[in-house]
Amino acid sequence: MAIVLHNSLTRRKEPLVTVQPGKVGMYVCGVTVYDKSHLGHAKSAINFDLIVRWLRHRGYEVKHVTNFTDVDDKIIARANEMGIDPLKLSSDMIREYEKDMHRLKVKKADIYPKASETMPEIIAMVKGLMDKGFAYESHESVYFSVKKAVEYGKLSGQSLDQMIAGARIEVDEEKRDPMDFALWKAAKPGEIAWDSPWGKGRPGWHIECSAMCLKHIGPTVDIHGGGTDLVFPHHENEILQSEAYSGTQFTRYWMHNGMLTIGEEKMSKSLKNFFTIQDILAKYKPEVVRFFVLNATYSAPLVFDEDSLEESRKALEKLNNAYDAALSTLDKAKGDDDASRLCDEAWEKVEERLDDDFSSREAIAVMFDFARETNRLIGDNRLSKKGAENVVQTFDRFNSIFDVLIREKQTFVLVSESIGIHDEVAVVRTGLSLENVTKEELADDGRVKVWVEERSIARMAKNFAYADQIRKRLAELGIEIQDTKEGAGWKRK
Repeated sequence: MAIVLHNSLTRRKEPLVTVQPGKVGMYVCGVTVYDKSHLGHAKSAINFDLIVRWLRHRGYEVKHVTNFTDVDDKIIARANEMGIDPLKLSSDMIREYEKDMHRLKVKKADIYPKASETMPEIIAMVKGLMDKGFAYESHESVYFSVKKAVEYGKLSGQSLDQMIAGARIEVDEEKRDPMDFALWKAAKPGEIAWDSPWGKGRPGWHIECSAMCLKHIGPTVDIHGGGTDLVFPHHENEILQSEAYSGTQFTRYWMHNGMLTIGEEKMSKSLKNFFTIQDILAKYKPEVVRFFVLNATYSAPLVFDEDSLEESRKALEKLNNAYDAALSTLDKAKGDDDASRLCDEAWEKVEERLDDDFSSREAIAVMFDFARETNRLIGDNRLSKKGAENVVQTFDRFNSIFDVLIREKQTFVLVSESIGIHDEVAVVRTGLSLENVTKEELADDGRVKVWVEERSIARMAKNFAYADQIRKRLAELGIEIQDTKEGAGWKRK
């Protein structure tokens, strides 16, 4: 089955047909880096992460480009408040963003262009638009003449008159028409600026994306992504200036992720109603955040509240428990059902759902049905060793796309009881205070093992009070210990 996707431009689903067969040039509008990224940014990144993963799984060679807007009014204003260079601020926030994306398991884009590093291409494009009669200089700034364009409003579905009537446009004597937009902004005193044929200045917001697309992908982008809040004016203006410059279709397929909302409003730095990614990851595992985002339609708004995240945590736990049960059955399954039909049918359904506009929510629903059936097979002792392998492989295939299941941390880690000791009392071998051990320290599995072994020593020395203290403290920090015939086992709760 061919991949079909909803094209925001045509407002219908269309089969994916790329400029070069088997290759996808994909550009996703990134963040304006003047503050730490919030959960709304995470939603967009996770949505497009899944899309890229699925395209590659289906055999496409994907060039994934996501930009950083590192020169902007907000960045300049914030840097001035902090008394630092704007590029220093944006560089610091880019590093924070990269850390957040790594924790969320978002695979890196192939290229992360920055506005500050694309000045020659931006200036060349502005000059080209002037030479073609689509732009004009005014007071050392350059503006795009909207009325010179042919199809303004085709993405948002509004006419130019409707946009003018609904827009809040400040009077600007430098512009010939209130809807004209800046391609190049003349420098104000004290602002960061670059030399240009029109004087010192910096690019307008829209032109940077057009120049980056042209530089890294070409005149026609296969898939251009971003949030629905960018349809107007950002993406409309990208279309105008790019097609005026190149004379060809700018983007074949426009994809827009729905906004993360707090009640009726989108989560936004400017509205000051946001939760940073770091705030959320302090309370919830990255896998829970990914599941929360992917267990919804990418193009629809997603309402955020703590109850929703908690529901996601509980739902994911059920799926992970089924995965964990299959893993624990690998060495002890004795049934005669190889589950091949169940696994094949489940994966075919997952492929159908994801081929149909990357319907992650529907694909997850298939996996819950699959989990219920495998639990029945395991509970009835019908699953064979080969069947357990097939089930685990199906979960692993699913996880290569969604990255929400935890294999190594959900399986018990056995610690040998046969540790030689020579005293009748337990000795603290770690050199650490039990009361001061932190959750961050226990993020390292090796440190967990040290404490579990310490408890085993205490039990062997019959220092049960100390052993119980270790068990309770680890439980407080999310580590559950269970004693088995083979030794002490632990897992993260």
